[in-house]
Amino acid sequence: MTKYVGAIDQGTTSSRFIVFDRAGNTIALAQREHRQILPQPGWVEHDPRELRDNTLAVISDALRGANLSAQDLAAVGITNQRETTLLWDRATGEPVHNALVWQDTRTDALVAEYARNGGQDRFRAQTGLPLASYFSALKLRWLLDTVPQARRRAEAGDLAFGTVDSWLLWHLTGQHITDVTNASRTQLMDLATLQWSDPLLAAFGIPRALLPRIVPSSAVYATARAPLQGVPVAGALGDQQAALLGQACCEQGEAKNTYGTGCFLLMHTGTTPRPSRHGLVTTVAAQIGDAPASYALEGSIAVTGALVQWLRDNLGLIRTSAAVEALAASVADNGDVYFVPAFSGLYAPYWRSDARGVIAGLTRFAGAGHIARAALEATAYQTFDVVQAMEQDSGIAITTLRVDGGMVANELLMQFQADMLGVPVVRPGTLETTALGAAYAAGLAVGYWQGIDDLRANWAVTKTWTPSMPAERRAALVAGWRKAVDRSFGWS
Repeated sequence: MTKYVGAIDQGTTSSRFIVFDRAGNTIALAQREHRQILPQPGWVEHDPRELRDNTLAVISDALRGANLSAQDLAAVGITNQRETTLLWDRATGEPVHNALVWQDTRTDALVAEYARNGGQDRFRAQTGLPLASYFSALKLRWLLDTVPQARRRAEAGDLAFGTVDSWLLWHLTGQHITDVTNASRTQLMDLATLQWSDPLLAAFGIPRALLPRIVPSSAVYATARAPLQGVPVAGALGDQQAALLGQACCEQGEAKNTYGTGCFLLMHTGTTPRPSRHGLVTTVAAQIGDAPASYALEGSIAVTGALVQWLRDNLGLIRTSAAVEALAASVADNGDVYFVPAFSGLYAPYWRSDARGVIAGLTRFAGAGHIARAALEATAYQTFDVVQAMEQDSGIAITTLRVDGGMVANELLMQFQADMLGVPVVRPGTLETTALGAAYAAGLAVGYWQGIDDLRANWAVTKTWTPSMPAERRAALVAGWRKAVDRSFGWS
C-alpha cells in the first residue's frame, strides 16, 4: 500500500508542498516565497506564473529532500489563498494579467456603486457574503472591464477564470474545475444549490463561459502530470476550510482560528447555511464526496501577522518577525496604546472599507515595546470581536478555541488571547493544519483514511493557555480597543 498523502499549500506569501503519513505527521516539506506586487496603495498582485512555477518546484524539492517519488503518494490535495482572482488564455494557459489578491482594494468604487442599489447585503441571502472588495466577483468584473479585449474574448469562450485552486488544477490536470468552498467565496455561487447563479452572473456582468465546473472538496478529479505523474488529485479546499478539517472540527459548534497573514475564525454549523446578522459571512465548510455539504460561519480579519511584518519591513522596529514577542514582553502592558491595523479597511464584523490604520493613545511615555505589544494585542482584540459576533449569530458559546498558524508560537499573544476570550486556547500536535486538511480531503477520497473518526483520532492537544485576567481589566482593555476602532473609520 502507498505510504503517504501529499498536500499543495499555495498561500498569500509562499507555496509549500507537505507529505503526511497516516497519523498526520509531516514526512517532507518544502517552501518558496513569492513576490508581493504593489502597483498602487491598496493594490496587491501576484504573478500567476510565479505561483505555478514555485508550486511545481516545491513538489520536486520536498520529494527529493525526503528521498520519495510520486509513486509513494496515494493522492494529493490542494489548499489555497481564497478569493484571489486569475484570468488566463484557454489555448496557451498563460495569464492575461497578474492575479488580484484577496487583500486588494481597487474595487472599492465598484462596491460603493453596487451598494447604492440594494445596500451592502443585497446578495447576502444567496451567497452568504456582503458586498466587499475582498471577494472575487468584483475583482473579475474589474479585469473584464480593464484588460484590453478581455470582455470580448471572455464572451467568445477564449478565457478562463479561476481562483488559485483552479489555476493549479488546470496546470496539474488540464481540467477547469473549482471546489465548492472556493466557489462559495466568489459571490457568484448560490449557497443553496452549490451552482453558479444566473441572476448573480447577470448582476456582476460575468459571462458563464469563463467559469470552472464546481466539484466536491473530496473526490478523485484526475491523475496529475509531472512532477506528480499518475498521482490522483483528489481534494481541494480554500485554506481556511482546509484548516477547519485539519483541526477535525466536523461537528456543529466546533471552532478554530488560524493566525497567519490575516486571521480566520470558522465555526462548523452543520448541513444548513446559517445567516449572519452580526457581520460574519456564511460559507461552505466542505463537501466530502456525494454527501451533503456542510457550512460554517466565518469571521475574516485582514491584517494580523502582516502587521508584524510591517513593523519589521516598514518601520525596522524588529529584525525578524519572531523578535516581536521579546520586544512586546519588555513592557508590563500596552501603556494605553492601541493599534488598529486597518491597512485594507476592516473586515468582520465591521466591513468598513473606509477604515485605515491608526495608532491611538500615544504619549511621550510610549516606546517601541508598547507599539509592539499593541500590534500583538490587536490580533487578540480583533478575534474577540469575531467570537462575540459568532456567539450571537449561532447561539452557541465557544468554550474552547482551537488555534493554528504561524503566530501561535507566540506565547504572549496566545495567553493574551485566552485572557480576552475568557476561555482556554488550545494548540494541536501539528501546526500544519491547513495542508493537513487538504491531505485529509484527498486521502478520504481514495480510502487512505476511512472516515471522520480517523481524523479525530489524529487530533491531540500539545499546549493549553487558560485565562487569568480579571474581568474588569478585560472590560477596560476592550473599551479602549473599541474607542480606537471608532477613530479608524472614515479615513478613505
